[in-house]
Amino acid sequence: MRGYFGIGIEYTKNKKNIGTLWRSAMLFNSAFVYTLGMRYKWQPTDTLKTHRHVPLFEYSSLDELLQSFPKDAELVGVEMTEDAADIVDFIHPRQCIYLLGTEDTGLTPEALEKCHKVIRLPGRRSMNVSVAGSLVLYDRFLKESLRINQRDIVSLKERMVLR
Repeated sequence: MRGYFGIGIEYTKNKKNIGTLWRSAMLFNSAFVYTLGMRYKWQPTDTLKTHRHVPLFEYSSLDELLQSFPKDAELVGVEMTEDAADIVDFIHPRQCIYLLGTEDTGLTPEALEKCHKVIRLPGRRSMNVSVAGSLVLYDRFLKESLRINQRDIVSLKERMVLR
């Protein structure tokens, strides 16, 4: 599949989460990683030297990110809202920037308002932000690898119900 994607965290509280997400981004072929409202300090646990393979952009605000937003890209928020699309049914946009919220409060209302789409992961409670981001990246990677489209998802769900 052609296209690109990047992933970032808004106002993270734990710098280790950025490092973990950055490593996952490299493993799942992300074009870049970014932070909103926090500067990243290199972590000694980064044995893969991800900064040599996947660039990190640091933005002071959502407006700053949006001013440099790539043409035709969609901002996809990851949040546990009632109107969010279930990731199981979600077909990832070709050009996409994923945005994760802070560990304790999630995405800001301003960020949710700016998102083109919002997706949620299964479960009743939130999970660690870098784990959530890694799952989103894995879902995209898996669906691209298997070339899964919307018809395939419907077909799989129908077969699961019939069993």
